[in-house]
Amino acid sequence: MKKGKIRKFLTGATRDTDEGKYDYEGFLHPLVIERFGEYMNKHRKQSDGSLRDSDNWQKGIPQDAYIKSAWRHFMDWWKEHRGYGSREGLEDALCALLFNVQGYLHEHLKRKSEESFVKKAITIE
Repeated sequence: MKKGKIRKFLTGATRDTDEGKYDYEGFLHPLVIERFGEYMNKHRKQSDGSLRDSDNWQKGIPQDAYIKSAWRHFMDWWKEHRGYGSREGLEDALCALLFNVQGYLHEHLKRKSEESFVKKAITIE
């Protein structure tokens, strides 16, 4: 077993270093995540009045739908940036873009994972 560096805290507790590990707390910000959650919750209500599950988007939305929606929201962001008003305001435009980018990436990663699984299954046979 390879010897690594150990952190020792004032309490006496020890842990491996966090070297080379993802720093999710540093990559994300609670204000952004909170605002995105508010946006997503607001948009759970559908036009027929029913409330969709918060993870409904994970069932699958075509990437074409994500890219078309992202462009509409990008235009709102761009207009806000240039000092013009938009359909929804800056924060909603940014949250909508975040949703569309995340959804598009989710579909890409799902497909990539499924392709990898199929490839492994074929090589095992």
